Amino acid sequence: MTANELDLSGDWDIDPAHSRIGFSAKHAMVANVRGAFNDVAGHLHVDFDDPAKSTAEIVLKTASIDTRNAQRDEHLRSADFFDVEQWPEITFTSDRIEEVADNALVVSGELTIRDVTKPITIPIEFTGAHTDAAGELRAGFEGTRRIDRREFGLEWNVALDTGGWLVSEKITLEFEISAVKRAVDAEAAA
Repeated sequence: MTANELDLSGDWDIDPAHSRIGFSAKHAMVANVRGAFNDVAGHLHVDFDDPAKSTAEIVLKTASIDTRNAQRDEHLRSADFFDVEQWPEITFTSDRIEEVADNALVVSGELTIRDVTKPITIPIEFTGAHTDAAGELRAGFEGTRRIDRREFGLEWNVALDTGGWLVSEKITLEFEISAVKRAVDAEAAA
C-alpha cells in the first residue's frame, strides 16, 4: 500500500525510538557540533482533508540532551544553558499547520525554552507512510529551522582571542519524526 491508499487522518504518537529532535551549532567558529534530546514525547492530530485542523505537540526532557560528550552535556544541563533543575522541559505546541505544496507543510506554533515562549514557524516535509513489520501504520516527517538561542535565554558564551565566539548564536533545530497511528485509528483505517 502506498501513502495515497492509506487513511492518514487521525491521531498519531511520536515514536521516540525512531525519531530524532536535535540541533547543530558552530563550535569555535569552525566545526559543527550536533546533539539531540533522547527523551522525546508528543502526538499529532492529522487531518489531510483540512490541514488547518491538524495539531502537533512535542515535549523534550532537557536532562536528556546528548552531544556525545559528557562534559559538554553537563555544561548544557547547567544554569549557563538549559538549567534542567528549574526548566525540565522544552515544549512546542502548534497553532496552525498549512499544506504549502505536495508533501510540504508549514507548522506554526509556540516554542518554550526555559521560561521564554516565542512564536516559530517550521517547514516540514511529509516523507511518506507505510505499514511496518509489526502491522502499525507509520509516517515520517522531517524539517529544520534556525533560531537565535539568545532569544530563549541561552546566552552563555566565551569570546575567542582571534575574534568571534566559542558557541554560535544561531542554532539549527533538526526534526526527524516517525509517528505511529494510534491503534483505534489504525484499525478503523484498515
